Amino acid sequence: MKKKIKKIYIAGCGGMLGDAFYNVFSKKFIIKCTDKIISENWLSKLDFTEFDKYRQDVKDFSPDYLIHLGAMTNLEECEINPEITYLNNTRSVEEAVKISNELDIPIIFISTAGIFDGNKDTYEEVDNPNPLSHYGKSKFLAEKYIEDNSKNYLICRAGWMMGGGKKKDKKFVNKIINQIIDGNLELNIVDDKNGTPTYTYDFANQVLLLIDKNIRGKFHIVCEGFTSRIEVAYEILKYYKLEEKIIINKVNSNFFEKDYFAKRPMSERLINSKLNSISLNIMRNWKICLKEYLSKEYKYLNK
Repeated sequence: MKKKIKKIYIAGCGGMLGDAFYNVFSKKFIIKCTDKIISENWLSKLDFTEFDKYRQDVKDFSPDYLIHLGAMTNLEECEINPEITYLNNTRSVEEAVKISNELDIPIIFISTAGIFDGNKDTYEEVDNPNPLSHYGKSKFLAEKYIEDNSKNYLICRAGWMMGGGKKKDKKFVNKIINQIIDGNLELNIVDDKNGTPTYTYDFANQVLLLIDKNIRGKFHIVCEGFTSRIEVAYEILKYYKLEEKIIINKVNSNFFEKDYFAKRPMSERLINSKLNSISLNIMRNWKICLKEYLSKEYKYLNK
């Protein structure tokens, strides 16, 4: 008898992580990817803050899993618009939990290292969150709601996200690439922020493995190896052999406080403790992932 192909509904799939999830999960599952902004032909239009439409769309698709992927992730926008932030990052998750409970299917939720205060150098799953920003608080409240109310869940905490390329990457790597493209010969990089990058494709493949193994609970999913903003910048210059052409000026976070005024942890370094404990950690070193990402999405800079 032929094995039935399972179905996955992915809400908020239009961003950098959604791109990786579509490419990884579409090879194995029947998937429906939705977002409020249609940027790909594989996306269907749906705003998951329109709860009645969200519930009906998921029910009509009748999936085996619900992945709630999307969120407001710009920390400054979240500080300026807290009401919209909690609607998108917390309330919508509460609705997703209710939908998944009604359909008796697992909910997979993507969280963040930003739920910690950064007073420690590294964090494991057992450490207590203490978010500093509305973004971090909204994600932590969503986590708590899931743990208290979901019948069947998988919470996956990511680190400094990299992926999506020029079109979808709004994070640190693309910002550095844009400065290189603009011909900047000096880069001002903070030397007081530490973290662990998460390559979108490695993250998607790790989540896929956990789903395949029917694993549930809360997991840190980051690339191996601790780093800092400034080390990532140096590694990018090294990849393009620009170390002698572009100068990096070390600055502290106050240098950018006008543009980046939301509170950020000094350290967002996560450890994949639970993945290691069950021998299912397939996350690669961040330097390997960074090189793969640059060669795949920004190879034109090598010319």
